[in-house]
Amino acid sequence: MIKFEKVSKKYQDGTVAVDSIEFEIKQGEFFVIIGPSGCGKTTTLKMINRLIPLSDGTIFINRKKISDYDIHELRWSIGYVLQQIALFPHMTIEENIAIVPEMKKWEKEKIKQRINKLLDMVGLNHQKYADRKPSELSGGQQQRVGVIRALAADPEIILMDEPFSALDPISREKLQDDMLDLKKNLQKTTVFVTHDMQEALKLADRICIMKEGKVVQIGTPQELLTNPANDFVKEFVGDKSSGWSSNLQLEELLEPIGHKEDQQISQVMAPITTPIQELVDMLVEHEQVIIEKDGTPIGSINRRSVMKYLSSTLLQKGV
Repeated sequence: MIKFEKVSKKYQDGTVAVDSIEFEIKQGEFFVIIGPSGCGKTTTLKMINRLIPLSDGTIFINRKKISDYDIHELRWSIGYVLQQIALFPHMTIEENIAIVPEMKKWEKEKIKQRINKLLDMVGLNHQKYADRKPSELSGGQQQRVGVIRALAADPEIILMDEPFSALDPISREKLQDDMLDLKKNLQKTTVFVTHDMQEALKLADRICIMKEGKVVQIGTPQELLTNPANDFVKEFVGDKSSGWSSNLQLEELLEPIGHKEDQQISQVMAPITTPIQELVDMLVEHEQVIIEKDGTPIGSINRRSVMKYLSSTLLQKGV
């Protein structure tokens, strides 16, 4: 879908922001780029829609060089969400969302239906919010509008540059949950830049960790947690599985779901990418947690399975 081949960005003062990176983002994948400040993650994102020109290398979208696309065609096919959402204050929410579909000459009724669907999808009732001005919305609500504005014209690709970092923790968590729902329902190819590792672990199909303009490691959240490439990755990801073997796989704790009984015991669900320590913390309040992958329950962990694992681990250590 999106392919980087030896892509670099060098500035006239000699600064190398991105240094010969190579990777491929699959269609429909939620791909997170993360790293310390100044590592080149935002530059990498902005090169995809040519907001920043490449110095060397090539980026392909659907096997076509981005330089071969008409720049307007390219940007119209890519949704873009920034940290500062910058809704037009004199326009209603509906008018803000309609901008790109109108530029693409969609029929008015089609635009209306699309706006109503997207507003409802992120918990903003279209009858209540469509005619409001941005100043009448909270920061979190405005950011939701920014996200769906990027989705309005049904683009193939969504670029998101630290879109939730300016929000309070409660609004941020709600937006992350919205993104998980949109990810499941719309299946867009999404490139998401963040500095928050917990956010990356929660949202990503795969995570790209960068340092000083280079790619250090790319992998699923579980791969980064259990098999960090080096000490930098280990430290950056953090000890999210504190108290647990670094080789422990979530599958070792999973038990099959017994349909009705388990559903009655607990409606608490968590994605398979959830760190094990976080799942164990959830078991303090709940008898069991249903584990899902791509929206489908695949098993559960419960207090019994955790105690069974700990017991066998202690026996192996001769404790």
